[in-house]
Amino acid sequence: MNNAAIASIGLFLFLTGGLGSAQTKRIQDAAQVLKEIHAVPDKDIPQELWDRAACVMVVPSIKKAAFVFGGEYGKGLMSCRHAGEWSAPVFMDLGKGSWGLQVGAQSIDLVLLVMNESGAQKLLRNKVSLGAEASVAGGPVGRDARAATDAQLKAEILSYSRTQGLFAGVNISGGVIKPNVDDNIDLYGANTAPAKVVGGGDIRPPAEAEPFMVALRRK
Repeated sequence: MNNAAIASIGLFLFLTGGLGSAQTKRIQDAAQVLKEIHAVPDKDIPQELWDRAACVMVVPSIKKAAFVFGGEYGKGLMSCRHAGEWSAPVFMDLGKGSWGLQVGAQSIDLVLLVMNESGAQKLLRNKVSLGAEASVAGGPVGRDARAATDAQLKAEILSYSRTQGLFAGVNISGGVIKPNVDDNIDLYGANTAPAKVVGGGDIRPPAEAEPFMVALRRK
């Protein structure tokens, strides 16, 4: 292969981004989680709470082995809302907590609603401990948000799990959340901070993120 061909390949890779197949699949899996739970309104996140959420984070397919061997439990995506529009997403990591899979379950999907700007800012720090630094509660499920308890209404983050087809609120206190630095560099470059991506500026969602953006809009 001559130098011109090598240069052309390098330019193509630069222009099309540095996402690997695992990162692309994570985006697709996160989108699928939202599409599937939205397809069953009686078992979905109440529309009123969804409309009030400042940000949404989805962590798909956390495997049972992660709970057995420890370390990072899951990797997901987060987008924040500004003037009714969802921001470009950033990759996030969820670390070890005091919760786990139900007996017999092989994997779990998590959906987190960040209910205010304060909660969003905390998640974008280097590391935040749920329950200690950011208040979290298992969210109510169904069409009507009036079923929410006082604790749920006051929480900065409402958390949900889907295990073996069952979607329900789950308390993930003790978990640790932080942006995934390396994956976000692959998606946006080294000089773009996650807070800037979700801050409602001029950063547009990359083409690879379109399935997740569509799912956020509940289309």
